[in-house]
Amino acid sequence: MPAVIRLKRAGAQKKAVHRIVVMDKRKARDSRAIEILGYYDPKTDPATVKVNKERAEYWLSVGAAPSAIVNTLLKKQGIKKQGIKK
Repeated sequence: MPAVIRLKRAGAQKKAVHRIVVMDKRKARDSRAIEILGYYDPKTDPATVKVNKERAEYWLSVGAAPSAIVNTLLKKQGIKKQGIKK
């Protein structure tokens, strides 16, 4: 099962917030997640990001690939992908 860390939309219409979740790569965006790692609210100033660092590092260590946006959010939180040196 290829796992991916990506955003899942939540909130009301035109008031979106996003959950940072681990999902099967083949599932739809709003399908059931394996685990919820945190949330991202772009509407606040500055944008609010909360991530469970331990669980995010665990999922990255077992091979879950973050999406481009989630990768940026994780880097801003100080969570780096293990095993890759850039």
